[in-house]
Amino acid sequence: MSRRSAPLFLPVLAALAVSACQPGPRRAPTEERRPASPPPIPSARAADDLILPGEEHFAHLWRITDGVENAAEGYWSFDGQGLVYQATPRDAACDRIYAIGGRAETPLLVSSGMGVTTCAYFLPDGRHLLYSSTQAFQADCPPRPDMSQGYVWSVHPEYDIYLRDVSTGVERAFTTIWGYDAEATVSPLGDRIVFTSSRTGDLELWTCDLEGGQLRQVTNAPGYDGGAFFSHDGKWLVFRSSAFTPGKEAEEIADYRKLLADFKVRPTRMEIMLCRPDGSERRQVTSLGKASFAPYFFPDDRRIIFASNFEDEAGKGRNFDLYAVDLDGSHRERITHGDTFDGFPVFSPDGRWLVFASNRGGSHPHETNLYLAEWR
Repeated sequence: MSRRSAPLFLPVLAALAVSACQPGPRRAPTEERRPASPPPIPSARAADDLILPGEEHFAHLWRITDGVENAAEGYWSFDGQGLVYQATPRDAACDRIYAIGGRAETPLLVSSGMGVTTCAYFLPDGRHLLYSSTQAFQADCPPRPDMSQGYVWSVHPEYDIYLRDVSTGVERAFTTIWGYDAEATVSPLGDRIVFTSSRTGDLELWTCDLEGGQLRQVTNAPGYDGGAFFSHDGKWLVFRSSAFTPGKEAEEIADYRKLLADFKVRPTRMEIMLCRPDGSERRQVTSLGKASFAPYFFPDDRRIIFASNFEDEAGKGRNFDLYAVDLDGSHRERITHGDTFDGFPVFSPDGRWLVFASNRGGSHPHETNLYLAEWR
């Protein structure tokens, strides 16, 4: 498949456009803030008024979604003209997968509407995408995790990865082994897929080719390794990983394994890691002692952008901001300055645009929408 192929899902989306989006309030251009260029998602609404003091890398801001829960993990098509993401609509109890781009002014529902979904990603042809779903085992949404054990995430063993043709709706199961298979992303070179799987009894990174063959295990350390992305040159993987307290590793690993046996993980302490796609040269990038996740390479592969709550002044772990850091952990820079949630940052293929999820501008405290920033 050619990474330069036109994304065939865009005509489908264009046919679904039914109404014009009205632009939101905008800041007047100043000497420091040049007039906005047209965003790659034409239906996005201008939202410069939501740029906070100190967010100097945001030349302009647009809002992509509106009034949904948990809109997150917006990932670009290879040509940078479309996005696929997950969100919980008002009439559902768990996440669905949507795509948006071209002239479409309403998102296209990609997933079946059964079970819960997560982690969608385009293949190089722009016509096919990967996403994870429990639909083969569940028609309804699974129950929310029991928080009596503290804050935990569910890693549903019913999750399988599916390959879907967005134009025709035809799909097939990409993985079929019982256990958690999710978080699949594609190398910018268009040759390999990386995903997280519990098939060995732990949450590890695996890679395969675009057809699901040439399966290789990448990581093998105790703890959750997940949320991986390839560097643009295909030579590195960046991911989040469970961090254990020195001197208390045995106790904390036992707790991790006990939770995992109940298909849960405790994400309150994770660090950003790097390794080669074969698992070699593994090294830790951050040492922040809190929940650091959603790392992504800058376009030149020299820095990493990620989300963390390590500066949550309220001490409740709910305030996440975006940060940038060099590959060796030096020159850390704070990118966003909110008091709620900013996460899941992803650069467009040309490096000009940053999509991320945020609570800013919501009509209620837990509303999370996708935003698009012109990077400077």
